[in-house]
Amino acid sequence: MTLQIKRIYDSVQESDGIRLLVDRLWPRGVSKEKAQLDGWVKELAPSRELRIWFGHKAENFEKFAIRYREELESDADAQEAVQQVILQSKKNRVTLLYAAKDPQVNHAVVLKEYLESKF
Repeated sequence: MTLQIKRIYDSVQESDGIRLLVDRLWPRGVSKEKAQLDGWVKELAPSRELRIWFGHKAENFEKFAIRYREELESDADAQEAVQQVILQSKKNRVTLLYAAKDPQVNHAVVLKEYLESKF
């Protein structure tokens, strides 16, 4: 499985492979052309309620990660998307794109770990 995470604001690299946006909202200031996406997988993003509660605060991250994994496990659409990403990552490098500023405290970190645990 070849899976990585990257901010959508970082430059596009050939080594990105399949580029999937995993945010529920479109990132500010990024055109569709600049994003060069292969897909937008909103089903893998945290719910609006969880995202607002989290607020990208480091002190909430541990509880957020638990709740986010629970959301992924309990949502049929998310589980279908998980299977699709796993299939894609068996054949190609997949880059999960996110807009959050902090590279350590964001949902893509949790999502990557979650996907890797399902492989």
